[in-house]
Amino acid sequence: MAKALIGKVCIVTGASRGIGKGIALQLGEAGATVYITGRNMDTLQAAAKEVEARGGSCVPVVCDSSKEEQVSALFGRVKQEQGGRLDILVNNAYAAVQGILSNHGKRFWELPASVWDDINNVGLRGHYICSVYAAQMMVEAKQGLIVVISSMGGLRYIFSVAYGVGKAAFGNALEDMLRDFFLIGINHNVVLRKLVAAETLDLSKAIAIAQACIETDDKLRQISSKCWSSTASTVHKIVSVVSREAEREIQEAYKRPITRRDRRE
Repeated sequence: MAKALIGKVCIVTGASRGIGKGIALQLGEAGATVYITGRNMDTLQAAAKEVEARGGSCVPVVCDSSKEEQVSALFGRVKQEQGGRLDILVNNAYAAVQGILSNHGKRFWELPASVWDDINNVGLRGHYICSVYAAQMMVEAKQGLIVVISSMGGLRYIFSVAYGVGKAAFGNALEDMLRDFFLIGINHNVVLRKLVAAETLDLSKAIAIAQACIETDDKLRQISSKCWSSTASTVHKIVSVVSREAEREIQEAYKRPITRRDRRE
């Protein structure tokens, strides 16, 4: 593989296993210095050895993306060790995968509200925090790339409400970030992944659940479309009647002289 990224500095969050580790392996093989994060140093060090076995340079850092103080320390370390340089941030860290699968079939009101935090503290809030600290370094250098690993859950229903909102929200956040980055030279990208086998994931179960969600979603969309067509027609009629009534009242008001009471109101 060509060393196209020699001299580049990258951070990949959630890279001790799975997709994150795979991305780190490729970045390292391309010549980049890769900082990888996770919550367990043993698995991080094992991943770092694999990166280095391919000729890359890898620095494992224990960091929980939901903890801003740990994220701040991570980026502070990179800034100090790399002379303020950061070329690529890959937001990949995610939590609650097993919880999402085990709660399949439950409606959002049947789950504790804390499920929102379990799913989105890392995968949404954590991505945002990391992007803020990365942007501070990139804006100063007037270059950089921010990537978020997302899924089709940002485009259609899969797994749960909290899951879908988190995936869709950060896709929209990146579009808004691009507006703020305009003319600075920083880019962004959203990678919509398919279900991927990982060390801690029962892939066959995940695929079955996702497929069931999609099939149910398709049926609901068809029913919803029919219901909405009828509802929209009713709403349109109500709005039309109200609008005509309001228009008549305005016309009547203009026909009579303005009184002292009108001025007070």
